Amino acid sequence: MPSILMTGYPGFLGAGLLPRVLARRPEATAVCLVQPKYLPLAAEHSHELVAADPSLVGRIELVEGDITSPNLALGGRAKLPLDIDEIYHLAAVYDLRVSAALAWSVNVDGTSHVLDFARRCSSLRRLHYVSTCYVSGRHPGVFHEGDLQVGQSFNNHYEETKYRAEMEVQKAMRDGLPTTIYRPAVVVGDSSTGATQKYDGPYYFLRLILRQPRVAVVPIVGDIRRLHLNVVPRDFITGAMAYLSGLPESANRVYALADPDPPTVHSVVETLAHATGRRLVRLRLPLAVARWGSRYVPGVQRLTGIPAEAIDYFAHRTTYDTSNATNDLEGSGIAVPRFEDYAETLVRFVQEHPEVGSAGMA
Repeated sequence: MPSILMTGYPGFLGAGLLPRVLARRPEATAVCLVQPKYLPLAAEHSHELVAADPSLVGRIELVEGDITSPNLALGGRAKLPLDIDEIYHLAAVYDLRVSAALAWSVNVDGTSHVLDFARRCSSLRRLHYVSTCYVSGRHPGVFHEGDLQVGQSFNNHYEETKYRAEMEVQKAMRDGLPTTIYRPAVVVGDSSTGATQKYDGPYYFLRLILRQPRVAVVPIVGDIRRLHLNVVPRDFITGAMAYLSGLPESANRVYALADPDPPTVHSVVETLAHATGRRLVRLRLPLAVARWGSRYVPGVQRLTGIPAEAIDYFAHRTTYDTSNATNDLEGSGIAVPRFEDYAETLVRFVQEHPEVGSAGMA
C-alpha cells in the first residue's frame, strides 16, 4: 500500500489537509512525522479524525521525529515505510517574532533535511512544499508565481528564512526532484466554523477592537484605501492543496494561494467594525512611528496587543499574481470566499474561544 509522509501535523494546516489528502487517495496510508512534545496532541487529533470518518481506521500512523535533525531524528531506525510516494512538507516556524537561529534551524535546515530524505525515496512521485507569499519580502508591485529572487529585503526572520528555504526547494526542483510549491497568503480560520489554532495577523487588530466598548480607538497606518490585506481561510488553502496536488500538470509549478481580488485595508477595517458592532475612531500614524512605539514605548504593545512585526502587513505594498492557481482550480468549485462573507464567523469564534493564544508550534 503506498504511503504519504506529512510533516507539520497536527499543525493548523496539516490537521486540515490530512483528511482531504487521504480522501483523494483512498488506497494510501499516511505517516505523520511528529515532534515528541506534540505526540499526545497528534494522537488526540487523529483519534477525532477516525471517529468522524471510519474509512481512516488504520490509515494514520504517527512517527516520532524532528526535521531539524539529520535523517529527521529517526536515528537510522526503519520507522518509515519504503513505499512513500508523496511528501507534504508543512513543518515550519510561523511566527513573525521568531529569532534568527530558530527560524534558520526549522525553516532552512529542516527543509534541507526533508529534501535529503525525499531524494532517497525511490518511489517518490511528488514533494509538496508549503512556502508563503511573503517570500516576496518588501518587493513593491506585483510578485508573480514565477518570481523568487527579485532583490527584495525582508521584514523579519520568518520571511527571509522561508525565502532561503524555497530557494533550496526550487534548486532541487530544477535538478529533477518532482515538486509543487504552494504559497499561502495570510491564513485565518475556517470560513464555515471560524476555527483556528492561534490568534495572529488580523486577529491582533480584531482582538484590540473586541477589548473595547461600543466606540473603539484603533491605530491606522498607510493609505488604507489603496493598500490591500490578502487574507485567505484555512479551508480554501487545504482544499486547494488537496485538489492541486492530485493534478499531473501541477508538477514543478508554484501556486500563490492568495485572493486574486483582495480587499483593501479600509474594507477589512470596515468589515470588522460591522462584524463586532463597534464604531471605530481611527488614530492615523506614520508606519515608522507605529512600529517604533509598539517596540520601544513601555506599555504600548501590552495595551494594543499588536506586536511591531505585525504592523508591516497592514501597510504591505506587494500584490500577488495567482494565474497558476486560478487557472488550475477552474472547474473545481474551490475559490477564495470574500472576507466580508465569513468575517462574522471569525469574530464569533474569537468571542467563544478566549483560551486560544498567539504562539505558534515550534
